[in-house]
Amino acid sequence: MDQSSTVIFTDMDGTLLDHHTYSFAAAQPTLDALSARGVPVIPNTSKTFAEMTELREKIGLNGPFVVENGAAAYIPHGFFKQKPAGTIWQDGFWCKSFISSKGYWLKLLEIVKADFAGEFTHFSEMSTEELMAATGLSEDEARLAAKRQFGEPVMWLGSDIRKAEFIESVRERGATPLEGGRFIHISGDCTKGKALSWFMEEYRRQSAVTATSIALGDGKNDIAMMEAADIAVRIASPTHEPPPLDKKDNVYTSTKLGPEGWTETLTQLLSLKD
Repeated sequence: MDQSSTVIFTDMDGTLLDHHTYSFAAAQPTLDALSARGVPVIPNTSKTFAEMTELREKIGLNGPFVVENGAAAYIPHGFFKQKPAGTIWQDGFWCKSFISSKGYWLKLLEIVKADFAGEFTHFSEMSTEELMAATGLSEDEARLAAKRQFGEPVMWLGSDIRKAEFIESVRERGATPLEGGRFIHISGDCTKGKALSWFMEEYRRQSAVTATSIALGDGKNDIAMMEAADIAVRIASPTHEPPPLDKKDNVYTSTKLGPEGWTETLTQLLSLKD
């Protein structure tokens, strides 16, 4: 297997990172093996640009990454031979953005607040301490998580019935809400799947080979990514069932949780390919 034949897209929280501890230690041997083979591992996450620039360095990933549930893709200079189509140079990366900025969605949330008073809060209204309590992140990590550019995570406090009504309300006003493991992400018509498809089209155009995409995720906001990939891997979660997929072929589900399941399934898939 060489770099041109396989591209791996991965969710972070609950997938490459443990749901409770955010550790990726169980996946480190597989990450090392993929790096040695030249296989790109591309985070495709709800996390922010600020979070990912630090986290990818910590993990040892130096390639492209997708932030805020498909809102934008960032590609390091030199990854492609040519400037990726539709990108601008921003913050030291080629950036392809897919939706409007955060301010637009904050205004929308202000509009619906009267109908759902006291039933939700969101990142821009939460203190660093509240974010730490809600996410389990450290103080520095919580500050990075709050630096959103394209969308806004909502923490739902009411009933499941009212949550469904809230989701429908923001959808009627033009948002495309996505339920992640902990939050409802309010943003535009972007998905991790659309970002994956855009990237793979560019990858195939610039490498002139037929590449296989593998997507790994554990939540509802990963469904579009897994549907768009050639091979889908559902990572088992300690808090919810694997997300349902319409596709039936090339779908795998881990028996182990989080990064252990990440290593488990990729090891099996790579063995099948060799």
